Amino acid sequence: LVFILRKTAVPMDQKTKLAKVNKVLGRTGNTGNVTQVRVEFMNDDSDGMGGRSIVRNVKGPVREGDILCLLEWEREARRLR
Repeated sequence: LVFILRKTAVPMDQKTKLAKVNKVLGRTGNTGNVTQVRVEFMNDDSDGMGGRSIVRNVKGPVREGDILCLLEWEREARRLR
């Protein structure tokens, strides 16, 4: 399952990263419509990102094992309290 943000096509010159959801951490947001997940990058190790994991916020349905297409991958979400 691949999520493309805002349901628009990604320009060919814009880089993306694939990340697999390892763990669903919980719900966040005012109404609980955002899910916080831990993802691990799947891309090859040539860019030094292979195996690295970060916490991200995902809007919409998500479960463990899903594959996310990340347009921005350097920023990590703040932890739930």
